[in-house]
Amino acid sequence: MKRIQFSATYPERFVHPLHQQIMDQSSISRAELLMWSPTEDATTLFWCDGDREATEKAIENIDSLLVSNFVEDGDGTYAFLLQDDYEFASALLDTIENSRVIFLTPVVFLETGEVQFEAVGETTALSALHEKLSELGELTIEQVHDFERKNSPSSLTDRQEAALEAAVSVGYYEVPREGTIADIAGVLNCSTSTAGELVRKAEAAVIRKHTETR
Repeated sequence: MKRIQFSATYPERFVHPLHQQIMDQSSISRAELLMWSPTEDATTLFWCDGDREATEKAIENIDSLLVSNFVEDGDGTYAFLLQDDYEFASALLDTIENSRVIFLTPVVFLETGEVQFEAVGETTALSALHEKLSELGELTIEQVHDFERKNSPSSLTDRQEAALEAAVSVGYYEVPREGTIADIAGVLNCSTSTAGELVRKAEAAVIRKHTETR
């Protein structure tokens, strides 16, 4: 069994309405699909890295929306949504439905247009998924690990290592903090949302590794 992290960019006709809103407005740079129900009433839990007002503005433009509820926390806003349709493109849904893999949460939507997600399955099934999704958009394999029933693998990718090195170089871990995520993004020559995600995942991996080896 393998666990693969994918990054995909789809043409506009396959972009989810919420993702389109994130790409069109600057106040939200990241949304995470945390949970969804396997029922006809498309119930989902999203998290957005903006305040409640910005999140409500993005959500209100989803045509299938029936009910919404928002809970703001220190870093962003949770959005509980009830829709009459998930509004994912049928070509994507058909590919997912016919795949023989399991998809892990969260599914991450970035302002850059990227969608990041993880899938678990046998190598042949994952290869078939890769082939089918590549026909719909640009697909990149970010990480490949053996699947483990316990905590997820903690090894760092080259980009995550570079992000930590950049964070140290700009003083992000100094007390008081001297550098910002924007400074890290400048060193890596990427968007702030991408830099923030690389740092968060690298930090999580280092912490997991530390606790597993104690």
